[in-house]
Amino acid sequence: MSEQQIRMYGADWCGDCRRTKAQLDGLGVAYEYLDVEANPELAEEARGISGRTNIPVVVWPDGSHAVEPSNPDTEKKLREFGLI
Repeated sequence: MSEQQIRMYGADWCGDCRRTKAQLDGLGVAYEYLDVEANPELAEEARGISGRTNIPVVVWPDGSHAVEPSNPDTEKKLREFGLI
């Protein structure tokens, strides 16, 4: 993963995924969206990262991750990385 890249595993039917996408989009933060519904291999990849089946799984630039992060938690991490 390149420096300062965020990956988000999610699905269009997922309310938390839509919320996190809207927050990232609204803040103008670049990220790679990985649709786990369109590609089952990505669902397995997300499960391997988080150890859970919950989405979204957000992978931060340092390789750490969050599952179903709240908006305040997402904003805090973006600030830590200087992305907002």
